[in-house]
Amino acid sequence: MRYHNITKDDMLNGEGLRTVLWVAGCSHNCPECHNPITWDIRGGIPFDEAAKKELFDELEKDYISGVTFSGGDPLHPQNREEIGRLAGEIRRRFPEKTIWLYTGYDWEQVCELPMMRDIDVVVDGEFIVRLKDNKLHWKGSSNQRVIDVQRSLLMGQAVLYEEQ
Repeated sequence: MRYHNITKDDMLNGEGLRTVLWVAGCSHNCPECHNPITWDIRGGIPFDEAAKKELFDELEKDYISGVTFSGGDPLHPQNREEIGRLAGEIRRRFPEKTIWLYTGYDWEQVCELPMMRDIDVVVDGEFIVRLKDNKLHWKGSSNQRVIDVQRSLLMGQAVLYEEQ
């Protein structure tokens, strides 16, 4: 897996103060995407042990609510295995932290991925310019949903996340 950046003390990509891993690779190519530099799966730099240490050092901080995987698309087929492993390791090491994931896929396309058992919130769906609304919380267009993953898995359908 490759990545472009690790953002520290982020307040825009999920609830609370977060650390964001911006992965490389997205095949959705949404017009007016806020981060098209991340589309190339070969872009960025390798996510190596030093990057993992940087991410985990941030998660050690008491005031950090959790991690957000964004990009690019963490669920690009070439990212899924490593994101799944990383989410599992974060869940085991930091059970009190939340894990958010942004994807251009719809929930119904990814809900059966094994990694979902370690994810708390998914923001799903492609960004659609004509549905853009700057007043939306945690998403860019009104077709996207902020989904409570664990409740959704339990209920067998998408359940919207309610701010804590």
